[in-house]
Amino acid sequence: MVRPPKRTTLREVAEATGLSTAAVSYALRGKHVSKETEERVRKAAAELGYEADPIARALASGRTSMVGVLAGDLQDLWQQQLMAAIGRELLAGDRYALILDAGGDPDRELVLAKQLRDQRVDALLVSPVNPAAEEWTAIADALPVVAVGDSLSRARTVGQVIFDNRAGIDAVLEYLHGLGHRRVTVLTPTRPSTPDRPADVYVREAADRIGLRAELVPCPQELGAATVVARGVLEGDVRATAVFCFSDSLAYGVYAAAAEAALVVGRDVSVVGFDDHPVSRVLTPPLTTVGWGLTQIAAEAARLTASAIEGKRVRKKRILCAPMMCARGSAVAL
Repeated sequence: MVRPPKRTTLREVAEATGLSTAAVSYALRGKHVSKETEERVRKAAAELGYEADPIARALASGRTSMVGVLAGDLQDLWQQQLMAAIGRELLAGDRYALILDAGGDPDRELVLAKQLRDQRVDALLVSPVNPAAEEWTAIADALPVVAVGDSLSRARTVGQVIFDNRAGIDAVLEYLHGLGHRRVTVLTPTRPSTPDRPADVYVREAADRIGLRAELVPCPQELGAATVVARGVLEGDVRATAVFCFSDSLAYGVYAAAAEAALVVGRDVSVVGFDDHPVSRVLTPPLTTVGWGLTQIAAEAARLTASAIEGKRVRKKRILCAPMMCARGSAVAL
């Protein structure tokens, strides 16, 4: 049986450079040594094929360089894009994202969050399915937690990048009201077990204030399942004149169902999405939707996470992302 090649040790690099192992360790981390010494040590390490042992480094520092990133539902194309962007931002700081998918299930979300905690990730970055769950309190007490999207109402987080859903919902419903719509179906990924998610509550409040009849309909993010739900909405005896979807992925299901029923989006039914995924701009007609600034969200989430891991104080721990209404051809006046 062939044995794996022996790993070059820190001591061997020290012997090659005539330095102590402590000095070599500092040099490889760029700390407490001259630039000349750092370059000499790095050159010797490269020639000897030295690679830092991640397990030893984790034991010495108490850190794994791994960040748990818990997505609410990766069937949502925009969440896929966001998680990829967060992963890139973390990697730029020499941290690695361990991305898990809650699949829209609040129970699964908590199981995965606890598993990430038990695997000793340095921090947890979560886009919560059920932000009001009591279990978040204990999880946030055990490791640094950054929330993206909705705040964790029962937990002490080290940072929050929050979408101003109230303003976004107000903007959409007022826009549809201004176009003459008075009956709107709202497709939400919320499950019956978590009926009081903030965005759902905001819809009811805004509709009452504006004078709209808004019906909330649960809808999965997966395209096929979303199409089935949208088909039922469009085939109803008394159907709404507009469908407001809490993600662009849900809106794609409405487009598919409309095509099946020989209805034209932007003529027979108005459709509005949430999140402004790039695909939405190339649909026919392009989807009217709300953008949040994905690049900034990913950068702020990674910054707050890194600061918490490194024990740095941050001036602003709560970032509120303002909605940007993107009016296109899918929503028209009656």
